[in-house]
Amino acid sequence: MQTDVLLDRFLDELTALAPVAVWAHGSLAGGDYQEGRSDLDLLAVLDRPVTPATVRRVVTLHRRLRAEPLARKLHCSYFAPDALDDAEQRHLTWAHDHVMRRPVTPVTRRELHVFGRVLHGRSPAELLPAVSDREIGAFVVRDQRDFWRPAVDKARLWRQDDWVDVGLTTFARATVTLREGRLITKGEALRELPGLGAPAEVVDDVRRRRYERPAPPAEEWPARRGELTRAYLGPAIDALVTAYG
Repeated sequence: MQTDVLLDRFLDELTALAPVAVWAHGSLAGGDYQEGRSDLDLLAVLDRPVTPATVRRVVTLHRRLRAEPLARKLHCSYFAPDALDDAEQRHLTWAHDHVMRRPVTPVTRRELHVFGRVLHGRSPAELLPAVSDREIGAFVVRDQRDFWRPAVDKARLWRQDDWVDVGLTTFARATVTLREGRLITKGEALRELPGLGAPAEVVDDVRRRRYERPAPPAEEWPARRGELTRAYLGPAIDALVTAYG
């Protein structure tokens, strides 16, 4: 698999940074990974603080990987063991072909504890503080209320596949987490959405693009799909936040 080739090369290149641990989360760890469609979500715990020199080495590392077919799908955050306690701290991250800083969220932390995949070194249980149900619930509500709900009002975003796919599956995953206290995959989220009242033709569109190779859609479909998604998600998120906020 191209995924295995990329991961092997990434781990080999990463040796120069002396990682204490490298973990996978998301679809790759949760069993719903689709090669060429799913992102490769990784975390690397280094043996020393992240410095400007670290940033330069990370950029060089990822640029060397660009020749690999799936390199643009590989996202990785980098931090030292003493930076793991604060869930709001932003860490050096390579994603979408450039560097940024973003936190390791409570959802990601819970994923790592429940089904994280150890690619190298020590396990999440050895290094990463546990996440309480209260903490993860508060984060999920805040994410739906403060990020996703305002985004619903921006019509242009919802003509894009990724916004529809992630917006719907994140809402379903948030609902199950708040309702039952467990994490689910994107595949499970797609099975939950019809029961949550999501438009069937949109859910089917997301499912087919994730698991099949459908023919190109009609020209008018992205706009219609976006409006259907926004019309559903706005009230659905409002109801979820009211119920659990």
